[in-house]
Amino acid sequence: MNIDVLLQDIRGCTLCEKDLPLGPRPVLQIGHSAKILVAAQAPGTRVHETGIPFNDPSGDRLRKWMGVSRDLFYDANKLAIVPMGFCYPGRGKSGDLPPRKECAQTWRAKVLEELKNIELTLVIGQYAFAYHLPGRSGNLTDNVKLWQQDWPHTLLLPHPSPRNNIWLKKNPWFEESIVPRLQERVATVLGATGSE
Repeated sequence: MNIDVLLQDIRGCTLCEKDLPLGPRPVLQIGHSAKILVAAQAPGTRVHETGIPFNDPSGDRLRKWMGVSRDLFYDANKLAIVPMGFCYPGRGKSGDLPPRKECAQTWRAKVLEELKNIELTLVIGQYAFAYHLPGRSGNLTDNVKLWQQDWPHTLLLPHPSPRNNIWLKKNPWFEESIVPRLQERVATVLGATGSE
């Protein structure tokens, strides 16, 4: 399938319409020559409102971790941003609800099949972790510590949300040891263009 047609089909998707509190608004970014895949969770309300992935404090932190400019981050021919759920799923007791399962079941394999040039996949959060690194035991923190297992092609990250500030304070090794390696790898994959 042509990637532009696929993107058009996804943006017109209404599969979960009755279950989405703000209605459908699929948010993702894909391009023919993207070399980095950001495999995330699902859009929050701010991303839903703007239609721009990671257009929030989580995105600011993720770009800092990656060492890339905003312009480079939003270049679909360099970076694909494909959450597990493309639409805002709604609010739960302790944060946003999980991504809708129908989304990944319907679209994910088709999207990933079209991304033929990916050299680095950044797996963000538990739902992307379960999909992209299946069969792993242990919690997210334990598996982030095992980052070298899938390096340099895949890297599991904690969610960059400000809600994870406590996790980052408890685990300073992540920003001290892993983030510099991530920045080096991103610069290598992208040929050091547009990095900060």
